[in-house]
Amino acid sequence: MSRTVLPPSPPTLSPTRRRLAPLAFALFAAVLTLRTTDGLSASPARPNIVLVMADDMGWGETGYRGHPLLKTPHLDAMAVGGLRFERFYAGAPVCSPTRASVLTGRANDRSGVLSHGYALRLQEKTIAQALRSAGYVTGHFGKWHLNGLRGPGAPVLATDERHPGRFGFDEWVSVTNFFDLDPLMSRAGQIEEFTGDSSEIAVAEAVKFLEKHQAGGQPMFAVIWYGTPHSPFKALPDDKAPFSQLDENSANHYGELVAMDRSLGTLRQALRRLGIADNTLLVFCSDNGGLPRITPETVGGLRGNKGSVYEGGLRVPGIIEWPAIVKPRITHFPACTMDLFPTVADILGLPDDVLVRPVDGISLKPLLSGEIRERRQPIPFRFGSKAALVDHRYKLVTDNLERGEFQLYDLESDPQETNDLSAAQPDVFARLKQQLLAWNETVEASVAGRDYPKGRVTPPDPEPQSWYDTPAYQPYLPAWKTRWEFKPYLERRDKPKKTAKAKR
Repeated sequence: MSRTVLPPSPPTLSPTRRRLAPLAFALFAAVLTLRTTDGLSASPARPNIVLVMADDMGWGETGYRGHPLLKTPHLDAMAVGGLRFERFYAGAPVCSPTRASVLTGRANDRSGVLSHGYALRLQEKTIAQALRSAGYVTGHFGKWHLNGLRGPGAPVLATDERHPGRFGFDEWVSVTNFFDLDPLMSRAGQIEEFTGDSSEIAVAEAVKFLEKHQAGGQPMFAVIWYGTPHSPFKALPDDKAPFSQLDENSANHYGELVAMDRSLGTLRQALRRLGIADNTLLVFCSDNGGLPRITPETVGGLRGNKGSVYEGGLRVPGIIEWPAIVKPRITHFPACTMDLFPTVADILGLPDDVLVRPVDGISLKPLLSGEIRERRQPIPFRFGSKAALVDHRYKLVTDNLERGEFQLYDLESDPQETNDLSAAQPDVFARLKQQLLAWNETVEASVAGRDYPKGRVTPPDPEPQSWYDTPAYQPYLPAWKTRWEFKPYLERRDKPKKTAKAKR
């Protein structure tokens, strides 16, 4: 449920045409069919596309991975019916950068999104823009976090220069950052107050979008970015009840995941009810690894958590479901959020210039109908001073790129990254180090704007700031200061700062 919150202040055919109609229909169907040599034969040319992403969900937080307490029946069903990745990676170990990688197919630093709360450059090209140009109707629902604003999720304002509409979304019901129970959201700039769990709200709005457009003849593209299970944790009482033996944060954390899984079931059921499930490419993943200080642990025994470039910070649940094309199975092929845009572009045969170059992702199109033995290029990561490179079974890691202190791990035999092989495998170590350093040089050029036609960043990257410190949100603060999700932040902001005692 939601309520609007006002801002302050057929023709008859001839016999001949009737005889020709079946032939015409057959020819039309043939035009709308892809016939490729890579296994995607007789597939609809323009599938509906739905990208779903959790917020801070760890690799180990699913039923199908044997979590000791959490049940995820709908996610498990999707995993059984689709392509389940054992090695799927977020584009970065924190939220905003991974979102940028989904939209651009590029490593986050290339697009200016260095960390959480950094803005996506207006010079970037997004998957939503490409699909809209290809005839899709596009919608974004949930967490945005690409407009350079930090703090808890607030409605994205219509005056925001980097709202979802500026990057190709026809419709959007969005917030700046994480959101939980009873959120305020923005419907294309109009603020609404919703009631209920945030995951169910985001899915409900996405389903309305699909219902609205499914009979209109246009293929549909929907992005659903949950705010779950990001802190602060606040689950419905019935959802957290099964975890009453846990501490309050852990109980609410897992309760949020219960609701998120239920909303995924609602989405998949809606696709079937609308008769579009078979020809819908549905992707589920998370934006980074799991959180620390949650019991039971969130990363399935991997090393590190959110913010780390070890496996626990980067490896996340990943599933692709497309009943008309994808054969249900488990794959150990390493894939990443940067691969999503190149994959969609390849499926649709979009021109090369829909992406800004260089592109760090690859097309997974051949993987959808059969296994790929080896990835043709490594998966690179850069986050602050940290960096990593995944090359098939091997992974190069550094916590300080400038100091050049690297470690090498064999992820097949040592997924927990406990045994540094840099001395034992000098040839592999040297090769991956050279590749990572060479790639890093190209990223530096991207950061400087060399990828764009003008060879520079324009307009300049804005500095990250909290939304409640911006002039645009000041008229709303008197009415919002008592809301549970905003109150702690606003109180800390307004608390008088202690002055240092004068020197004697």
